[in-house]
Amino acid sequence: MTRYTNIAQSLKQSAETFPFKRAVVYPASRDRAGRVLYSQLTFRQLDQQSDSLAAGLDSIGIGRGTRTILMVTPGMDFFLTVFAMFKVGAVPVVVDPGMGIDRMLQCLSQSRPKAFIGIEKAHVLRTLRPGYFKTVKRWVTVGRKWFWGGHTLDQLMNRFPGTPFKQVQTAANETAAIVFTTGSTGPAKGVIYTHGNFEAQIRQIRSHFQIAPDEVDLPTFPLFALFDPALGMTAVIPDMDPTKPALVNPIKIIEAIENHGVTNMFASPALLNRVGKYGKENEIKLPSLRRVVSAGAPVSPANIEQFSSMLSENTQIHTPYGATEAVPIISIGSHEILSETRKLSEQGFGMCVGRPIADTKVKLIEISDEPITRIQETSDVPENQVGEITVKADHVTEHYFNNANADLQAKIEDPDGKIWHRMGDLGWKDSKGRIWFCGRKAHRVETGKETLFTIPVEAIFNNHEKVYRSALTGVGPKSRQIPVVFVEPFEKISDEKQFIRELSELAEQNPLTSGIEYIFIEHKFPVDIRHNSKIFREKLAIKARELITG
Repeated sequence: MTRYTNIAQSLKQSAETFPFKRAVVYPASRDRAGRVLYSQLTFRQLDQQSDSLAAGLDSIGIGRGTRTILMVTPGMDFFLTVFAMFKVGAVPVVVDPGMGIDRMLQCLSQSRPKAFIGIEKAHVLRTLRPGYFKTVKRWVTVGRKWFWGGHTLDQLMNRFPGTPFKQVQTAANETAAIVFTTGSTGPAKGVIYTHGNFEAQIRQIRSHFQIAPDEVDLPTFPLFALFDPALGMTAVIPDMDPTKPALVNPIKIIEAIENHGVTNMFASPALLNRVGKYGKENEIKLPSLRRVVSAGAPVSPANIEQFSSMLSENTQIHTPYGATEAVPIISIGSHEILSETRKLSEQGFGMCVGRPIADTKVKLIEISDEPITRIQETSDVPENQVGEITVKADHVTEHYFNNANADLQAKIEDPDGKIWHRMGDLGWKDSKGRIWFCGRKAHRVETGKETLFTIPVEAIFNNHEKVYRSALTGVGPKSRQIPVVFVEPFEKISDEKQFIRELSELAEQNPLTSGIEYIFIEHKFPVDIRHNSKIFREKLAIKARELITG
């Protein structure tokens, strides 16, 4: 029996329950005194105006199943467009511009889009690189210019003003969106999200984080903002460049929290560090925050402790674990991290990411780089042994778009008809049922004598007071690699030889790192643009090979 659902229905429910509550708040400008002037939409207005836009999109042939490139910056138009697309059953294709223009264009072309909705800069790109958009038949410009061809968003909004739109009846297993991974450890892949996946995600987030009816959110990562209207939370769009969280102005983030009494905040580790440093130095307190959620890369205990200085005693920083294909999966709060798991992490046990959320199933299987077609073919590793993390839940995506090889490498069939997703990560389970993250499977270093995992090894070097972060990589054939560690210091080192000697002595004192002979200083690690936290170890591996072999 077919089950029907659509994330846009959650917006309708929010509009009925909280018609006059603010749904979206956007910093439009500043007055002469420098105070922020905000633009806003209530839940009723967001629902009604997205109805009008849905009717406009439908009238030009952007409807059910239409794969549509979406290149719109965070703000009112972003929310209106996305929910209008869900209402007509169109499929947004979302690609992170931070991966670089060429890779982004390849992803867009790979999705075989039929329509394009974007700001004027996006239309400049498609006119300069028309070959990547050959399949696109319908164009919509978010802006005032008309000479890009097609239609403008305002034109479509005003075609059927105030007319209720009858939302299409989408099945739970029907494609709702295609979201591309960053491709940090391989080619970027289009992840197929179904309407059922989105429904389960909303249910999971509301239940685990105990979202209350009066919540106000500050989503510093745009895609996470989409859940706010469905959860009944007010979304306050921060005044920042979402592609550069490590360069955010802390004053503007704190200003938004204080102006709106923000209760929930999402922040990448890089943003958390920058705002936390400023807040601690200036003894700032943020009593309105009930929870902070940080994800995108491992969050160091020191980073958590620093930001916690601004929070009330009962407020926790949650560090949910997941990936584009499956999020959130596992979670832990800062109270448990700082009081218990931090000490073990610093000793090289890995990063504790917590326990599975709700009904999420997690299996740790023997590490393999080969495809696995059926879960019966796998073997669970014993407690306390490192294995490959696999997950199964209603919100875990089951397929990639037009990529059978990626499905073969990452998806495992279960006898119940569901799919297990291979996270590509390694970890172990302790006696309390907690999962400890040890790094990416692709980043493990096999020396022939032992296998080294990035997170445990790097923790030893991170204990040095002058080390901001470190990165393990390997040189040579896969089964006989030479381990190499790069360290990024907090500031320029005056005596680099002495610094390396200190790090070597630190390594020799621990069995995890005693076999590492090569340690190099790298003053600025290559990292992802989205979160500014994921280290591109592949690039460091190339440099390591050059340094060792000449």
